[in-house]
Amino acid sequence: MNSRNRILGLVCLGAAVLAGGTATFAQVSPEEIRDPKLKALEEAHFSQMAALRGKIQAMKFPLPFVLSRYVGLDPKDQAGTDTRGIEFVRFHDRAVLKVTGNYNAAFNATVLTRNQRANQLLDEVVVPLLGAVTEAIPPGANFDAYGFEISYHVRKRTRNYDYEGKEILTLVLDKADAVEYLKAPRESLRQEILDRSEVYVDGQDFGLARGEREAFPLSDSQKASRHQPAPAPETPTASTPPAPPANRVPGVHPDLPGGFHPPAATPTPDPRSPERDILTGAAATKADADALQDKLQAQLQGLDQEGRQRFHFVDYAPPSLDIFRERIYLQLTLRNPGLYDRNATSIYKRAAQSFDLFLAPMLKALLEKVPNEPRLAGLDITVLNEFSPQAAASSEAVEYVCPLVLLKKFADADITNQELLNQSVVLVNGVRISLNLQQVE
Repeated sequence: MNSRNRILGLVCLGAAVLAGGTATFAQVSPEEIRDPKLKALEEAHFSQMAALRGKIQAMKFPLPFVLSRYVGLDPKDQAGTDTRGIEFVRFHDRAVLKVTGNYNAAFNATVLTRNQRANQLLDEVVVPLLGAVTEAIPPGANFDAYGFEISYHVRKRTRNYDYEGKEILTLVLDKADAVEYLKAPRESLRQEILDRSEVYVDGQDFGLARGEREAFPLSDSQKASRHQPAPAPETPTASTPPAPPANRVPGVHPDLPGGFHPPAATPTPDPRSPERDILTGAAATKADADALQDKLQAQLQGLDQEGRQRFHFVDYAPPSLDIFRERIYLQLTLRNPGLYDRNATSIYKRAAQSFDLFLAPMLKALLEKVPNEPRLAGLDITVLNEFSPQAAASSEAVEYVCPLVLLKKFADADITNQELLNQSVVLVNGVRISLNLQQVE
């Protein structure tokens, strides 16, 4: 399974260059944590977590693995990023010791199915990490589960070009199950443990099937049983006071930053916060989006009128609300007044220039006109690029699906354009691409 010579379509993306940072930034400080129980756990196991971090950094995987609080980073972007990928977080009303990182490999989607990719990542990365974590911080400590969130790349081919996107495997195991999985003598026992654990791929409940090509389908009742919170301890200790109750509601956005981090201010996460757990926050429906649009209709009409005058809005697609991966996004369609020579530019170059030269200069003013609505998770902005008359096709649609909180940070110069796009979704004519601005400019 771990042989580098197997023909599984696995492509190395290059070794990660990461020194690990100074001791000051080596791991999350207890002072940064507001949840009383998580803070107490971080304080109690601070030295163990520091030792665990060093052990993981010294471990050898088939391809480089880099600890990171933010998943989905390209290898070239990992140096200098926040490498504090080990911490206690609150997840589905449980205190979870989680490990987050980026596995620098790309799986060929034409060779490996999603289930096969998840199995390979489980064997190559998660199981070795699970052994290290359970040894460093045994199940006897006062927390509920071990969690892992690992990002990797997936390469796909169309008739016209290759493109590469990111995929994220998330696994949450009860403490007892974590130990049993490592000791299980038979594959059937490991499958039973996975069946009752929380497994997600790209934020969606996933029936990971050992040794199979395709995943198991999950019924609604099976999904619900996976999400049952662990019972609260009968007698909380003085050093670990009970945390205020948090709402547990299933919801996803796999491309938002931060993995499953604790909320920044209160146990109930702000759905727009980049520090929120990607698997918490109310799962919105189309009916929710329609109801919210009715409420905001007057503001959206005003935005449409001003958008046509100032922001190149098209006149046939007014601003509207819709669902993107169970979150409510404001959809906007803009026409880029420039022309592109399709034969002289790539889709990546056009996508980069559409953002940097056309969309980015308008974002600050545009955000000022967006309704101030907490349930609005982000903007889904489509930029229509026109081709020169000689081209066979007349236009191309570049779609930027961006979390609202990160758009505001970018507009305020708190993050770079690349940091924004790293944590957003970019599609060209409906096909997702990975976009490195400096590389294609």
